[in-house]
Amino acid sequence: MVDRETLAISRKISTAPMMDYTDRHCRYFLRLLSPDTLLYTEMLTSAALVRGDGARLLTYDSAEHPVALQLGGSDPKELAIAARMGEQAGYDEVNLNCGCPSDRVQSGRFGACLMGEPALVAECVSAMRAVVSVPVTVKCRIGIEPMPQAADEFEFLREFIATVAAAGCDVFVVHARKAILKGLSPKENREIPPLKYNVVAALRAEFPNLTFVLNGGIRTVEEVQTHLQTFDGVMIGREAYQNPYLLAQLQQVVFDPNWSLPAREQVIEQYADYVRTRLAEGHRLRSMVKHVQGLYAGMPRVRSWRRFISEGAGRPDAGATLLTDALRIVQAA
Repeated sequence: MVDRETLAISRKISTAPMMDYTDRHCRYFLRLLSPDTLLYTEMLTSAALVRGDGARLLTYDSAEHPVALQLGGSDPKELAIAARMGEQAGYDEVNLNCGCPSDRVQSGRFGACLMGEPALVAECVSAMRAVVSVPVTVKCRIGIEPMPQAADEFEFLREFIATVAAAGCDVFVVHARKAILKGLSPKENREIPPLKYNVVAALRAEFPNLTFVLNGGIRTVEEVQTHLQTFDGVMIGREAYQNPYLLAQLQQVVFDPNWSLPAREQVIEQYADYVRTRLAEGHRLRSMVKHVQGLYAGMPRVRSWRRFISEGAGRPDAGATLLTDALRIVQAA
């Protein structure tokens, strides 16, 4: 168990919770690229933790710290139990999802639709804070469409933040897009609603005592540096998965200019050791090696690299050496 007394969480750089992507294997791999980035789990529903196999779902490697647990749900009592389970498992933060727009999430009355019920979100936050000592934070959008009542868009957002902050939440991760609750897929909701960083900046000015982390469409070191002049932190989503070496570059630029960038080959060799250990525990090879395919993004022979790993993971005799064997492709470039 990590010693929280000596662990200081920096929110300058974090990775977004991404369903079907940021599982424990992905997080371990990303940690090899950046010692200080705050990593988030996939969204786990409070129901799955409380009524299902919570111990299995919460399992992770201690190397992942600092790591935050994102919860989905809208039942304060159930969320409180799930939050306590997360703290007992050693997670460094509990985050409530108020930003996911998928139909599946809405049908469970959580995700972005919760922005229309700020009092309920405040009740959930209060219930979780009452039973854990780790930070309880919220991830949301800049608004939802349709809105629950005719109101000024910024006033709607301002009221949501003010209500939830009054319950004791002082950290908000804000995806700078609206969530369109009807008619768009989750993928389209990440791309079609326009990014409005200025709206989040207005929040930052409105609530100077709160911490705001900006999320949405951020892809380069230069963009991160620019946004850090306004916001307390930047959360990287798809780019951290599709081009994970960006996290190593940010580690050097944002956290420690004296930190040496790791060789990609070294990262693969370290991750292969991890994969070997997890295979012995019964984990599937494909579920682990898929996360490394973006490591050589933008470099020669990257398509061959990805194809070799993808096709090789399906062979019955394949093991962790698939990763080190794949290095020959990029080293020959």
